[in-house]
Amino acid sequence: MYAIVDIETTGGYAENHRITEIAIYHHDGMRVTDSFHTLINPERNIPYYITGLTGITSEMVFNAPSFKEVAEDIFKRLDGKIFVAHNAHFDYSFLKKEFEDVGINWQSKKLCTVRLSRKIIPGLRSYSLGSLSESLGIQILNRHRAGGDAEATAKVFDQLLRRDRDSFILKTLKRNSGETILPPNLPKEEFDQLPSMAGVYYFHNAHGHVIYVGKAINIKKRIAGHFTGDAREWSRSKIRNEIHHISYELTGNELIAFILESQEIRRLWPKYNQAQKYKSEEWGIFDYEDRSGYLRFSVNLVTRGSRPLKRFNAKGNAWGFLWEKVRAFDLCPKLCGLQLAKGLCFEYQTGECHGACMGVESAAVYNARVENAIKSFNAQGESVAIIGRGRNIEEQSLVLVEKGAYVGYGFFDKQFSISDFESAKTFVKRSVDTPTIQTLINGYVTNPRGAEVVVF
Repeated sequence: MYAIVDIETTGGYAENHRITEIAIYHHDGMRVTDSFHTLINPERNIPYYITGLTGITSEMVFNAPSFKEVAEDIFKRLDGKIFVAHNAHFDYSFLKKEFEDVGINWQSKKLCTVRLSRKIIPGLRSYSLGSLSESLGIQILNRHRAGGDAEATAKVFDQLLRRDRDSFILKTLKRNSGETILPPNLPKEEFDQLPSMAGVYYFHNAHGHVIYVGKAINIKKRIAGHFTGDAREWSRSKIRNEIHHISYELTGNELIAFILESQEIRRLWPKYNQAQKYKSEEWGIFDYEDRSGYLRFSVNLVTRGSRPLKRFNAKGNAWGFLWEKVRAFDLCPKLCGLQLAKGLCFEYQTGECHGACMGVESAAVYNARVENAIKSFNAQGESVAIIGRGRNIEEQSLVLVEKGAYVGYGFFDKQFSISDFESAKTFVKRSVDTPTIQTLINGYVTNPRGAEVVVF
């Protein structure tokens, strides 16, 4: 027995939104046997844009039962049935959350009519419920309402059952089929071909644009993890519908996967990589020459295309670093952007500054010390090579750090021996150092995790 379901909600993801309407059609594999429909009071206001889509207002649901009041009835109608919906993950995740909130443990096998339609009726222009119904000659009498959409989905499912000459529906329901966990628009054949190896993977939308970049020790296992469970995070719930294809790049090991992921997020700026895009500001130390010929420093946010002398994950860290250079090279705090006072800096009054801030010290003499300070910016550590597992048994990976600063990564044949730093450079592609990458590398230098660290 199948339970064909459609719901309307206050928003797009289950964790923060509620159900406002539900319709359930029972189908015995031959025909619809009965139906159920009710509005539900979400116990919150319905946003205007949702009302514009569904026509359901807060006033309409004011006297409707809450989910708690109808939960037992809905549970009885779903319990023991195969759950069917158009984009099943969406409806299922909402119901799962609503049941959990009232203390009911519910789970069911799922069938998604989007995925089933793509397989059983291939080649259609679109598989949205409206377009699919039109292609099959099904009229939706109450679009974007649970009753009308559930009735249309039931008619679509009825046709799928009749056209399923290769028993694809039964195959989908098998425990190891994998079909039920995948996003509605992702071909299973593409998922099946994913490698169980370390690398970086890319989710693409219908136009081929990258919308998410991730890294994994086991690409296939990690991606399957995205699609199983309730996936309540707003980004993951929304992203499922947009994933049409997956590509990947093998890295051989976790460290390079981390590095490549960080670089690719900065390069592609995918819409669903929220953490590295917005939560991690980067600050940089920049140099410039003023109208009097003095070399100066400033601390500013690092933007795309900017080239700081050194990067930091916090403004305070950049200031602290500059203060160290001020003291080590007798620099002027005011010319280093650390003091904003008019006239001579405070350190000149105490004898620690030679007066470059007011022209007392010549630009040529002062700039010589600034240039020496700049040379020391990235001479804070050792030059090392981190040698690890390659993408195949014939090669090894290489991550280079020159005097504490990340240089790049690459791969080389196992038969070749890294003997000096200059020859090692020929195997790597130079790339931008960032605080995120520097933190990753520092962790591997102190704890190689199976890699070999060569100090030059």
